[in-house]
Amino acid sequence: MASLKNPKYFQDFWKKIAELILNNRLTWLVVILSITGLMGYRASQLELSYELAKILPQSDESFQLYERFKQRYGEDGSVMLIALESDDIYELDVYRDWHALSRAIKNVDGINNVASNTNLFEIINNEEEKKFDFKPISPKAPTSQAEVDSIRKTIEQYPFYRGFLYSEDGKAHLMAVTFNQEQMNSKNRIGITEEVQALAEEFGQKHDIAMHFSGMPFVRTNFMSKVSSEVAMFMGLAFLVTAVILFLFFRSYRVVFFAILVIAISVLWSVGFIDLFGYKITLLTGLIPSIIVVIGIPNSIFLINRYQEEFLKCNDQILALKIAIEKIGKTTFIANVTTFIGFFVFYFTGSPLLLEFGLVAAISVLATWAVSLILIPIIFSYNPKPKAKHVRHLENKNISKFLEFIDFIVHNRRTKLYWFIGVLVGLSVLGMTRIQSIGHVVDDLPEDDPVFTDLKFIESHFKGIVPFEVSIDTGIENGVLQPEMLQKIRLVQREFAKYPEFTKPISVVEAIKFIYQGYRGGEERFYRLPGALELNKLSAYAGMAEGRENMASAFMDSTRRYTRISYQSEDVGTIRMTEMINQLGPSIDSIFNYDRDFEEWLPVDEQVKAELTGNGVVFTKGNDYLLSNLRDSTIMAIILVSFVMATQFLNARTILISTIPSVIPLIITAGVMGFFGIPLKPSTTLIFSIAFGIASDGTIYFLTKYKDEIEHGKTISEAVSETIRQTGISMFYTAIILFFGFGIYVISGFKGTVFLGLLVSLTLMIGMISNLVLLPSFLMTLDKRQTAKKNLTNG
Repeated sequence: MASLKNPKYFQDFWKKIAELILNNRLTWLVVILSITGLMGYRASQLELSYELAKILPQSDESFQLYERFKQRYGEDGSVMLIALESDDIYELDVYRDWHALSRAIKNVDGINNVASNTNLFEIINNEEEKKFDFKPISPKAPTSQAEVDSIRKTIEQYPFYRGFLYSEDGKAHLMAVTFNQEQMNSKNRIGITEEVQALAEEFGQKHDIAMHFSGMPFVRTNFMSKVSSEVAMFMGLAFLVTAVILFLFFRSYRVVFFAILVIAISVLWSVGFIDLFGYKITLLTGLIPSIIVVIGIPNSIFLINRYQEEFLKCNDQILALKIAIEKIGKTTFIANVTTFIGFFVFYFTGSPLLLEFGLVAAISVLATWAVSLILIPIIFSYNPKPKAKHVRHLENKNISKFLEFIDFIVHNRRTKLYWFIGVLVGLSVLGMTRIQSIGHVVDDLPEDDPVFTDLKFIESHFKGIVPFEVSIDTGIENGVLQPEMLQKIRLVQREFAKYPEFTKPISVVEAIKFIYQGYRGGEERFYRLPGALELNKLSAYAGMAEGRENMASAFMDSTRRYTRISYQSEDVGTIRMTEMINQLGPSIDSIFNYDRDFEEWLPVDEQVKAELTGNGVVFTKGNDYLLSNLRDSTIMAIILVSFVMATQFLNARTILISTIPSVIPLIITAGVMGFFGIPLKPSTTLIFSIAFGIASDGTIYFLTKYKDEIEHGKTISEAVSETIRQTGISMFYTAIILFFGFGIYVISGFKGTVFLGLLVSLTLMIGMISNLVLLPSFLMTLDKRQTAKKNLTNG
């Protein structure tokens, strides 16, 4: 066991750190308070992020395509939907109020446009002036039921509106509210959304009609509103839970107060770091403050415990604090480095969302360690000297019996323990095979959440809200309106029609069909794409889109080289969405670029670039990207933590036996996910590297104390027993704090956060048991084999 000894200079290093802290107490207090003031200011400037989560790296082709698409056409998810189901919508008083609601919402600051059955238009063929007149169907609120009936008849003769603003069966109706692009990505969107919702709810209450709200702006606003409220809620709960457990542990209000004060400063720093790096609060970064509360407290527990123990031995306050810094500073540093690694590996995923979370959380972990190491000794150096009653918590009879039972198992029941662990791991591996990898746009919300139920209402009547786009580059100016190109776009739309998940399209072809119907007198049978000769006749109408240039720019650029086909999809999940992307992509490519007459592909310089993009596509590819990279990050975390172990315990066997107790809880957790149908998605995949990093802390605490006992001349058996007895109690309380600290997330309004809390709590509790039972058992088995080998050699 000589390989476990650290170089003397490393011990001297921590002595110097202890002296540096305690000999310059006032200087350190001024420095920390100054930094805290700066961080408080930065925290006050922090904003919520209302943009679509940036999952894909900026170098990704899908991300770049989507960014070019938004630059050309604007945000594809900028429409909030207000829906209702009623047979009375065309009753005079109801329609008039629906008409007034449309105008009222249009006047809300931050709203660009409102589309409903109260402000539609029909196209009139003005043959004399060779142009089309866009005539409002309902230019003002009707005054009689006959007017309303006439409006309804006119609307229903245009298939262009069917399936968009009213359902195919005519029972459900939509009001599409388009947000201003700048306002949509600012904090003002919450107020705008609430004002629109309040106006609509007032209408619904007056006529006893249930109102339903959806659309990407509404969903994202509600997401971030929940995140905002949960950030404060979780911080409060984290402080409460840790304070209660600390009091049960130390039985001292003073200790609890100062420990919470130190962690509060650390939390403020973590929030300040978010703004300091130029980031905003997202679903993930919003968890950092409460996470820091939970994982930061163990630093204080170990420091205070060791200080109180040492003081009772030497009766010298400063000396006891120096020893505590020397012994615990080194141990907690290595432990916090493993936690740092568990978060920092996300930096290498390339995903901006995870990069921000991983970087801030990792730096906050080390900052919390530093603040605790400096402030706890300084604060307690100015406090009254501890008395014998302050360490009574170390003699808790129930916990002592529990630790004695563990010591008994380690020394007498190792074979049965190994069999039990083997069977449990085998079952867990079986459960792992049942894990499904799937994500939905709103699957973080519970099924009884109004946002979720309203989305399902929209899907049942209008298919969905998830934007799905076909971006087309014809390669030449005016290429979009070429008859051959229009026919190919029509074929693409036929291909999409095979998939019931999609709404009807919005495209240049649908616009021309609408115009052609007006050109032929408004008869519904003429809602179709005309032939080449008829298209030439339409092109003679110079004012064909006069006054409607903004509408045309929504799906075609000014040069008429680029166009789009816009769909909305049901939130079918990433598995089905991936299937559709993989099937539609090649089909679209062949429609535009395969010459069926000659059975060959067109030359590359003549090919049309038709690519799938939009919120739905980017979300799906981002989900797949995250899952593959998060698996890699977990493996990276295991390798890096093993490397840290290697720097401390230069023994291959020790490194192996120190890694296994932290890996087994991950396998068991994965098995639980499989058996209980918890899907593998970004929020649940985070669990493994985070939990491994934190669980490794227990391994560090145990082995460091064990090594210390060995260095004092004890046998492995004696060292194991002493380590279980002394370090076990701190590990137990730390595990309790971590268990309940992460357990607070079960009350979240997001299912992903609930799973995160449940599974991390489970993993860390299993990790504590593994480190207290399996790790010392390995050490004992190793000792037995080494002793047997030594006896065989001597014999």
